[in-house]
Amino acid sequence: MMTLLVGFHKPVEEKFSITISGQVTGADDGLPLPQVTVLLKGTRNGVATDLNGKYELEVPNEKSVLVFCYLGYVSQEVQVGKRKVVNIQMQPDATALEQVVVTGVGRRRLFNRRAKTEASPANVQYDMIEDELDLKVLEQDHIQSIYMPNYKSNTESYAEIEENGFNSPFKNPFSTFSIDVDAASYSNVRRFITQGQLPPKDAVKIEEMINYFDYTYNQPTGQHPFHVQHEVGRAPWNRDHYLVHIGIQGQKIEMDQLPPSNIVFLLDVSGSMESKNKLPLLKKSLKLLVHELRPEDRVSIVVYAGAAGEVLPSTSGANKREILKALENLRAGGSTAGGAGIHLAYTIAQENFIKGGNNRIILATDGDFNVGASSDKAMEDLIEEKRKSGVFLTVLGFGMGNYQDSKMEILADKGNGNHAYIDNILEAKKVLVNEFGGTLFTIAKDVKLQVEFNPGTVQAYRLIGYENRLLADEDFNNDKKDAGELGAGHTVTALYEVIPVGVKSSFKPIDDLKYQPNHKPEVAINTTDLMTVKLRYKQPDEDRSVYLDTVIPNEVKPIRGMSHNFNWSAAVASFGMLLRESDYLNGYTYHEALELARLSKGYDENGYRAEMIRLMEAAELMKRSEEE
Repeated sequence: MMTLLVGFHKPVEEKFSITISGQVTGADDGLPLPQVTVLLKGTRNGVATDLNGKYELEVPNEKSVLVFCYLGYVSQEVQVGKRKVVNIQMQPDATALEQVVVTGVGRRRLFNRRAKTEASPANVQYDMIEDELDLKVLEQDHIQSIYMPNYKSNTESYAEIEENGFNSPFKNPFSTFSIDVDAASYSNVRRFITQGQLPPKDAVKIEEMINYFDYTYNQPTGQHPFHVQHEVGRAPWNRDHYLVHIGIQGQKIEMDQLPPSNIVFLLDVSGSMESKNKLPLLKKSLKLLVHELRPEDRVSIVVYAGAAGEVLPSTSGANKREILKALENLRAGGSTAGGAGIHLAYTIAQENFIKGGNNRIILATDGDFNVGASSDKAMEDLIEEKRKSGVFLTVLGFGMGNYQDSKMEILADKGNGNHAYIDNILEAKKVLVNEFGGTLFTIAKDVKLQVEFNPGTVQAYRLIGYENRLLADEDFNNDKKDAGELGAGHTVTALYEVIPVGVKSSFKPIDDLKYQPNHKPEVAINTTDLMTVKLRYKQPDEDRSVYLDTVIPNEVKPIRGMSHNFNWSAAVASFGMLLRESDYLNGYTYHEALELARLSKGYDENGYRAEMIRLMEAAELMKRSEEE
């Protein structure tokens, strides 16, 4: 077996002792300049300003000189002196603006976001007013690649999400989807807002935001490893519509009752992981998990950069010192042989397979695969093949700038596992300590829901979120179709917005038929049922699914009778809809969503709900600032 010694050390250029901060603005309009390169002259040490034009940089002494570079503006050099705060106003450079190269096909009308008027191409960001073109603008990324050789442009990617619309139960009686216990979207949204920026719309997955939080559902008491419950009330954003809350509670298992674990840490130590919020945070996070291990648990460590190798053979959880030492010795550098790492991790997991135990790979990465199998399809095929071994996969995402959300989700989904985004050490504690069982031990796999709506009581319905978890109706009974996994103690929540029969709504799902009768069939006379929720799942080591169902009656609780579970999930959903600028908000505002969240916070042991309220307040202020 190959052993890879990882020790990517970079020479230290200077010893820093002074921290300089400041803000860079444009002398022409006084507005902050984001992504300005601030470089310590004579070195490769530098930073880029944030969205508010602010920066912070360590320098060795008072003689240090800062160089400010921004395409379309005159570069400046400033000696630090005795100052701790250095604010700069940069002058526009007309000559540089004329030299910017713009290429494309078709019309090229551009809109200047800073001046809000049509403008010539410059370093500022642009919106296409006409056709969406493959338009390439030479901008700040180019300058930073010259002055900062280690600089990488922002290559974060998110799969496009098309919001679910209303369907008619007369024409489409079934809604079928795979459960989703991932919560990566919420912590990623938190990262954007904390940094003073509203997240991209496609980074907002409403179901993952809802499922980030715990709900006080009843524990299962029967033969199934989970309990299903429901509640029907009024939709906060449209009181003429119903909101149906479906909650699933996975069986909780005490730590000492969990089966032994065979865990393989598969860690990305490539050059892209060098930032403080990547490999250093990764190591601190996994150390928290190591302290939770029991003697019967075993850990191996596989790393990948330019190549893949094993740095720690399977080691008992009783030998924590050896595991922690192996983690501490990791350094970042090189390219990203992700495919080779996954192959090796599955091989080692199979070599140490514990029958009846928890066999799992924990992949920690920013998702930047660029050597070997790198396309989403190649990774999907690889993981689908490897999951047949009975080894499950947990994916932990780290960092920013090149975070590949779509790849991370594909890996987790196809590997019969879950996906979390770790933006700070508290999130690591939540995922790897507080939710240890749910994160690492699967109690049910391929869990699918199919809801049949009663056309006698439902005029139209829409599933809130789960856009990338939708399944064909025939997939529900197909045991070969992959679906989501449920961990010990995990909860899953799904919300439907329903337009009841008899309500005049502005949302018309489909036009009337031209060649067929449009009236409902005579059999649709049941006004007692609202819908039937059907569920299929498999035991972790089984290939045949188990079926159960429950009927939700056509009964709506009064507003004051709704539980905190219902109201909090509605508040989170409305927050997601506001961030996505949903077509179904019906005039609902941040102020109203905040009021609902504050009233329904309920028991909040770890402060997660209070934190979301603060994020909502910050998002409201940022949105208001954008509109002014």
